[in-house]
Amino acid sequence: MRYPSFARALALGVFVTAGCAKQTPSAPTAAAPAAAAAAAPTALATKAPEPIHISHGQEIKLTDYLVPGKTTIFDFYSEFCPPCRALSPKLEKLHQDRADIAVVKVDINRPGIHGIDWQSPVAHEFGLQSIPHLTVYGPDGAVKADGDAAYDLVLGWIGG
Repeated sequence: MRYPSFARALALGVFVTAGCAKQTPSAPTAAAPAAAAAAAPTALATKAPEPIHISHGQEIKLTDYLVPGKTTIFDFYSEFCPPCRALSPKLEKLHQDRADIAVVKVDINRPGIHGIDWQSPVAHEFGLQSIPHLTVYGPDGAVKADGDAAYDLVLGWIGG
């Protein structure tokens, strides 16, 4: 099950609402192909001062965005998801406070979609049924935790 437990959600300050249930989004605008081209992968050599935002609904290869020697947290989110918006400042603070951790925000929405874009290529690629969804890679580049296990791990880091 990909939903965090109610206790985990409360500890993270995230309240799971109907706003993040799988829904059918509106159709994308004509700007979507241009924005998708602009979202081409770029390898990260160092940790950026702020979490980077990638995908914009397009398929991605997470390993292209690992920061060498750092634990990298991938946060699959949508701006239309209240729990995602609640979790975001906690992850940004973690990114800024911990030199050994990098946060990468994976926007599942294609440009022009209003509502959570469950039909986006990236949502299908990772089989997303709920968001926020976290995947954690260790400094060695191997998956350390995904889904509920990743929530538990991040909860420990943010002091929950």
